[in-house]
Amino acid sequence: MGRKRDPTNLVKSGPGRKTKKQKPPQIPNALKNANTEDDDSEKKLSSRQKTRVKKRIQKKEEKMEIKKKKKEEKLQQKTKKESQKPGKFARAPVVSKKRKVEESEEESDDDEEDEEDSDEEETKPVKGYSDENKAWLKPSSKQPLMDSDESDDGESDGVAGDDFDDVGLSDDEEEDEDDSEESGDEDLLPVEKEAKKLEKKREKNKKLAEAELQTNIMDMEKYTLPSGQEVEKEDILCFIDNYPRIKEVMHVLADFKERREPGRSRQDYVRQLRSDFCTYYSYNDFLMEKIMSLFPLEIQEFLEANEVPRPVTIRTNTLKTRRRDLAQALINRGVNLDPIGKWSKVGLIVFDTQVPLGATPEYLAGHYILQGGSSFLPVMALAPQENERILDMASAPGGKTTYIAALMKNTGTIFANDANADRAKAIVGNTHRMGITNTIVCHHDGRVFPKIMKGFDRVLLDAPCSGTGVISKDEEVKMNKDERDILRCAHLQKELLLSAIDCCDAKSKTGGYIVYSTCSVLSEENEGVIEYALKKRNVKLVPTGLDFGREGFVNFQQNRYHPHMKLTRRFYPHTHNMDGFFVAKLKKFSNKIPGTGNTSADGEAEDESSEVTDKKSSEKNTKQTKNVKNSTDSDSDDEEEKGKSSKKDKSKNKWLEKKSNKKKFKPGQFKKFKSAEKSKK
Repeated sequence: MGRKRDPTNLVKSGPGRKTKKQKPPQIPNALKNANTEDDDSEKKLSSRQKTRVKKRIQKKEEKMEIKKKKKEEKLQQKTKKESQKPGKFARAPVVSKKRKVEESEEESDDDEEDEEDSDEEETKPVKGYSDENKAWLKPSSKQPLMDSDESDDGESDGVAGDDFDDVGLSDDEEEDEDDSEESGDEDLLPVEKEAKKLEKKREKNKKLAEAELQTNIMDMEKYTLPSGQEVEKEDILCFIDNYPRIKEVMHVLADFKERREPGRSRQDYVRQLRSDFCTYYSYNDFLMEKIMSLFPLEIQEFLEANEVPRPVTIRTNTLKTRRRDLAQALINRGVNLDPIGKWSKVGLIVFDTQVPLGATPEYLAGHYILQGGSSFLPVMALAPQENERILDMASAPGGKTTYIAALMKNTGTIFANDANADRAKAIVGNTHRMGITNTIVCHHDGRVFPKIMKGFDRVLLDAPCSGTGVISKDEEVKMNKDERDILRCAHLQKELLLSAIDCCDAKSKTGGYIVYSTCSVLSEENEGVIEYALKKRNVKLVPTGLDFGREGFVNFQQNRYHPHMKLTRRFYPHTHNMDGFFVAKLKKFSNKIPGTGNTSADGEAEDESSEVTDKKSSEKNTKQTKNVKNSTDSDSDDEEEKGKSSKKDKSKNKWLEKKSNKKKFKPGQFKKFKSAEKSKK
């Protein structure tokens, strides 16, 4: 079986081979004490140990020289105290305190060598040390950056923040404190000294932090609004420093009942906040009031986002290349880019580029186009199909038109219209560069387009607007837009949307859709225009197909919109990192215009003929009653109304007779009966 070990008789194992070969540690002569060992037992030092001893001696000498120079400078400062004494809150020059840590060449197990290494690190000279700023330079031990305010000698290093601790102390008092600290800490190890310093600093920081918190809380609990003269004085400082009054007023409005000043209403605080925003961000009062009503809680985020430009985005032309290939080609040219997001398969966002994006070979070959991310959304909502007739009513400079053509794969026909002939030239250039062959470019007023052409399957209207969603591109909007401009834009948008609906064909097998979009965030140009179109035409709101974005307003201030307005989508710069945008999709379910009859060719002819007959009858009535002016006016109006009502009654009676006749006959017999009557006549 083998030998069994007796647990009762255990033999202690002696030193092994390696321990027998090891020699006892040798201590250098310079560090030996007189009482430890005799000179006879000493052995020769190695070359490395000799170099270490020399370095230590040199560093000690340097340290002593530095201390002597410091004392000399302090004496010089005392003599020049009256002429060159710094002010109460004067700050000393800040000196860089980066130190190089030398790695030890060999690791030793002796405690004495560890202490020597720590001494080396403490006495290393500071980088950038010169004779002019020796008084401000003190060697510091290994401490974190937040706690490295005091030096080894217990003096301040001249860093900002130490001025408040040392105010009122003379140079003699500082020297006495330094001597007392040095004398008390001589017996302590360097680690213990550092621990004491850290504790003192933590206590000081706690006291300062508590004092600051108390003052801030006392100020923020009840903020008193300034008077008119104080506002004028503080407005001057608005452009120099971050305006503290904005934060204080917003803090009070967050919990108005507890933090408000007695005798002040919420309107006073809101009025003060609006004026501060206007001066700080350079807005006019009208536009700031509109924006604050739109974003009551996130107003500052929206204003800050408008100060920063939106990221550069490009769209891949799928008729010529794929996004993966285009990205690889641009990366090889020094462009740093990423996909724009999961919602788009053709967009790329550019972070940094070493070449101009509008002059690369790929751009000139038509592989991509510079286009904002928000302008992808209306085309995605339109969802064009192949072999359709599509109208882009305000298409310059052609970004949306080229995207529609790419989705249609160059099939069907696209009518790219713009009211400005000069801007229409950009559409021609982009369509040629990107290899699009199914687009017809024209320039007409969009309000007159239904008289020129109708019967489109889908219509896209990116209406001209006030531009409140693209303030980062055009900063003049902040001061130039007023109430007249907003109402003028809203009136034009209503006219364009009605004409776009009239151009669309409700009987289209694949379409019958109208997409309305603006680069504005105001409800007058978005929900107000859609509400007007719902009342004036036979259309209804349908889902846009966009997965992200905020819902449109159903209730906004005193306005109440259609409940289906939730199907529209809003996009903001501070939430989606794109231009402010609004997208709505309408479905046309009838070509009839409410209150005017049919919109077909026959219906239009009937309306025109009825108007002619009405004019003739009115002329006859006026000729018969020329002598008496007052009576003629009223009689002619009454006769016109009677004539119109009689014609309507006749048309209704004919329609009812036909309907009743149809009911009498079986299906198919009424046509035979009608043809027989015609043959008899």
